[in-house]
Amino acid sequence: MSLRTLFISAEGADASAIGRLAIRALQRELELYPKPGLVSPIDSGAHDDMNATTFVRSLLALRSYFAAIAEAGARGASFAELRRLGVEAEKRMLAATGGINTHRGAIFCLGFLAAAAGWRRARGLDLAGHSLADAILELWGADVAEAARQASNSHGARAIRRYGARGAREELLTGLPTLLGVAVPALRAALAQTGCAERASVQCLFAIMAELEDTNLLHRGGPEGLAFVRNAARRFLDTGGVQARDWRQRALDLHGDCVALHLSPGGAADCLAAAWFVLTLDP
Repeated sequence: MSLRTLFISAEGADASAIGRLAIRALQRELELYPKPGLVSPIDSGAHDDMNATTFVRSLLALRSYFAAIAEAGARGASFAELRRLGVEAEKRMLAATGGINTHRGAIFCLGFLAAAAGWRRARGLDLAGHSLADAILELWGADVAEAARQASNSHGARAIRRYGARGAREELLTGLPTLLGVAVPALRAALAQTGCAERASVQCLFAIMAELEDTNLLHRGGPEGLAFVRNAARRFLDTGGVQARDWRQRALDLHGDCVALHLSPGGAADCLAAAWFVLTLDP
């Protein structure tokens, strides 16, 4: 077997490993409970059109996507190729869920992170979160910025236009500040403090909710809905977070409030999954 063949085989194995880590990160987010307003195996949160089974079908449809985009990234593929892979993945997701958007945000954010991880791993470079963000901006940032200027009619895009919020593209183009400056440090610290993946995930999710301009919340509840969730998350953190004895009940109480108000912080959920992905890439 030639050295070239050995390199390709190793690259493919790395892409597959990256893809598995991405799917596992999304599974961790789905399995978590309590998480305010969001779908879990326990209930459907603030959603009446989807449940945990819908998400599982979506994840099965996306199994090959993250490995494929990591392999494309390893080759230094163009933005056009990455976008094509994302569009095809979204079509498979919608076909599997009956037209319900379960993972559009993850297809975008985790997709670029997987591509950057593939590019850096193929060159023997580290996979630290800031290195991934730098690679995304260097390799595909200009094209992402150009695509962001094109009109979109998604719920998130409408919320961005109406309220001047920062969406997923804006986060990406500024180096993923919420993911790398809030979510990953919160998850790492909570894991060290508690030794419990469940509690660490809840702490990380609330840290994200307290800071993120979540366009899902803006779409469902306007600025008032966003402010309600952000303020509640800050109170949870300020009174001990998951270190407090009654943390679970307080998280459940906010879950009930979000269900009653039809609020679902889907952007925060995507960011939690991305935090697990980054952390498991670079423990």
